[in-house]
Amino acid sequence: MKLKLYQFSLVLFLLGSTLFAQKTFTLTSKTLGGQGTITEEFNGFGCTGKNESPQLSWSNAPEGTKSFAVTMYDPDAPTGSGWWHWVVFDIPANVNELVSNAGNIALKLAPKGAVQSITDYGKPGYGGPCPPEGHGVHQYIITVHALKTDTLGLDTNTNPATVGFYLWNNTLAKASIVTYYKR
Repeated sequence: MKLKLYQFSLVLFLLGSTLFAQKTFTLTSKTLGGQGTITEEFNGFGCTGKNESPQLSWSNAPEGTKSFAVTMYDPDAPTGSGWWHWVVFDIPANVNELVSNAGNIALKLAPKGAVQSITDYGKPGYGGPCPPEGHGVHQYIITVHALKTDTLGLDTNTNPATVGFYLWNNTLAKASIVTYYKR
């Protein structure tokens, strides 16, 4: 009898956990795993990668979301302030994906209205991982921000720190994935 009561309680718990679990704001990628590859690696600064931004998709944005922004940041860069690899904002609220290589501005794969501002490489668009040789593993934090404003009112020449300030003031929620890379 105790076994049946235990089994019933377990089933009830699992069913209740599933039915009442909250859906959280989530970022995923079909092309990027736990380790970066030569596909994402920058092409320049001694790196010879393809410099293709990963596919990204997000779900369960909070109520009141009016636009999105995506950033990619390396806190391990030996600069004293990290390294911004990708800054995209003013992504319309009805968009929930950036396709592979959307960070290549010339290909025009980013959603209409989205702005890709300059990175720490000094130009707009995606600039992939390129840690110094022998510097060890670097982490790359890719974050989608759900924003309470339609636009940030910034342009392609806005530096990452300024974009970050505007994101900090307008973010309702954010979700991140982390990948690692070394040379």
